[in-house]
Amino acid sequence: MTTADFLLELRSEEIPARMQAGARADLEKLFRKELDAAGLKAGEVTVWSTPRRLALIARALPLATEAVSEEVKGPRTSAPEQALEGFLRKTGLTRDQLTERDGVWFAVTEKPGRATRDVLAEAVPAIIRAFPWPKSQRWGAASLSTESLRWVRPLSGIVAILGDDLVECEIGAVKSGYATRGHRFHCPGEITIGSAHDYADKLRACHVIVDHVEREAMVRDKAKAAAEAAGLVLVEDEGLVIENAGLTEWPVPLLGRFDEAFLDVPPEVIQLTARVNQKYFICRDSAGKLANAFVCTANIEAKDGGAAIVDGNRKVLAARLSDARFFWEQDKKKPLAEQAQKLSRITFHEKLGTVADKVQRVVKLAEWLASEGIVPNCDPALARQAAELCKADLVTEMVGEFPELQGLMGGYYARAEGLPDAVADAIRDHYKPVGQGDDVPTAPVTVAVALADKLDTLVGFFLIDQRPTGSRDPFALRRAALGVLELLNWGSLRVSMWEAIAKALAAFTKQLVSDDMAEASYEAFQTNQKAVFTTLPDFFADRLKVQQREAGVRHDLIDAVFALGGEDDLVRLLARVHALQAFVGTEDGTNLLAGYKRAANILKKEGFAANPNAGSEGEGVVPPTGEEDPLVLVDDPAMEGVVAQFSHPECNYQREPAEQALVDALDYAEPAARGAVESEDFDFAMRVLASLRAPIDSFFDQVTVNDADANKRSSRLALLDRFRAAVHKVADFSRIEG
Repeated sequence: MTTADFLLELRSEEIPARMQAGARADLEKLFRKELDAAGLKAGEVTVWSTPRRLALIARALPLATEAVSEEVKGPRTSAPEQALEGFLRKTGLTRDQLTERDGVWFAVTEKPGRATRDVLAEAVPAIIRAFPWPKSQRWGAASLSTESLRWVRPLSGIVAILGDDLVECEIGAVKSGYATRGHRFHCPGEITIGSAHDYADKLRACHVIVDHVEREAMVRDKAKAAAEAAGLVLVEDEGLVIENAGLTEWPVPLLGRFDEAFLDVPPEVIQLTARVNQKYFICRDSAGKLANAFVCTANIEAKDGGAAIVDGNRKVLAARLSDARFFWEQDKKKPLAEQAQKLSRITFHEKLGTVADKVQRVVKLAEWLASEGIVPNCDPALARQAAELCKADLVTEMVGEFPELQGLMGGYYARAEGLPDAVADAIRDHYKPVGQGDDVPTAPVTVAVALADKLDTLVGFFLIDQRPTGSRDPFALRRAALGVLELLNWGSLRVSMWEAIAKALAAFTKQLVSDDMAEASYEAFQTNQKAVFTTLPDFFADRLKVQQREAGVRHDLIDAVFALGGEDDLVRLLARVHALQAFVGTEDGTNLLAGYKRAANILKKEGFAANPNAGSEGEGVVPPTGEEDPLVLVDDPAMEGVVAQFSHPECNYQREPAEQALVDALDYAEPAARGAVESEDFDFAMRVLASLRAPIDSFFDQVTVNDADANKRSSRLALLDRFRAAVHKVADFSRIEG
């Protein structure tokens, strides 16, 4: 089949750099959709972008679509006339155009192949009309001859060439052609494109690198080289690389200098000013300190080597840095305690009060975490002081200009006014960790404040029923929960989540409940409080599963431990999960799991419900009677003897050796596993379970469970239930896959 390459270029005014990656993906998606609808398939599709154009090259397109025959099944020939008439209306055919086969009418339509050029002539305008720009401008005047359309910036040109032939199409007042334009300054005139094969080379000759990946490499390599030539080290920033490549068609990185006096400003402020406002890279000296140098990316090869460009950028950056230095000096004039008084003017949430209210709650929680020793070696007074000041920088001029610096600037201001380093560090880092892979604080005061802040946020929003739903999480509660888990895990902090939630709720109760509160409102508040104890632990459990799956822990093992219930110490729970994962990966673990599942299947078939609390032989085992479980019905202690008739079937026969061996193994394993779990020696608990592997294997090999003797059968089922319950002391093996 004859094929040809297809080139499509959509040229406009500047496309914002942040939109270019999405636009490339959308162009390919829409193009493939049009091809699929026409029955065409390209060999390879490449999409490029520059600030002024989107370009697509589809390799090895067939020059025509294949003829196809479409067949639609209709009613039977014996069907009522009305059914046939409805089918004819649906297909637009007449009776004599139908085909009869095996007593059924079929509508067969032969569609001849189409020239690919004709298909593309329809596809290009359709792609432009359907393009989903995040923001767009209307262009073209709506009239009898033109249409008003939307594009990111007014569309100025279309190049559409299949092989060597022009694909003629028109949208609005723009018609396709062979002409495009090169670099705005180096080659502003029209250039003629012959085909997809010479497109990139002709543009390169006119100072346009159409391949965005190549431009990114130029920015990355030349910026680094410019810094090294000055004896400096470029601070790598891949986001800036992509953005600068999206702003230029012929990138030329240039190094400039700013006044050393600005280095008195915190380095993060300088970096953010250069990055956010000007898209500049910054540099460090050989000692790792911030240097008074920046790298900007020009879009031209200047005749003076870029001196004028650098000087202009230096002046703009100097103005920005002057503003930053002014904010820094002004903010330092007021101590953080004075700044914190303004927090009562900022609403945290309309139902949860102001930021000042939140601070007071965090203070109580942080002080409790320190004084109870939950965060070891944490001075309660320092924890209180850090919590009181942790949000104070929100009202400073610097954070007002750069919200990204909240916390960080508070740390600088605290150190500048001579507060203890532990307090300054806690103010700086209490938002951490803010995402997967972020640094996790380990300094005691920082951990106390960070944990208190996140717990308060979670409990507060769960209290007012603002939980995440689906993909929506406007208050970043999933991130807060993961932060809590990271802090607990990294610090091996032993805390009852129930108690922590109760402490956080107590602070909200003091704030939100008043003596003159309406009874209905108070009852609703109490209902919401109870809901927090149900929903928030489950939320933590879900986040823990996500976190541990990413760390390589099997989700079914987490479920196996969670299923036991009653565990609110996440550090202890994870220790058990990790020990379980190590155990099930061994031969003993695999075989014990197989034995467990065999026992569970037999018990299920015989109607024995799982009872993880079974202790001695047969305890909790209730043979099926066809009535309600008698254990559920018993409230009177006098009935315990009646229940025991069902729960403890007597063994009045001589046990077989393998049966007795399992009893002896359980006599050891049950108390040993229970004691190991209580002492948190989970590795030993797993070794105890391993001791049951050989006895349970021998039991199944040598003992008939469903013996004809009802007494033997009942006793052996009870023994299996005892085995299952012993295993459940460590984990619910029914949740483990395999």
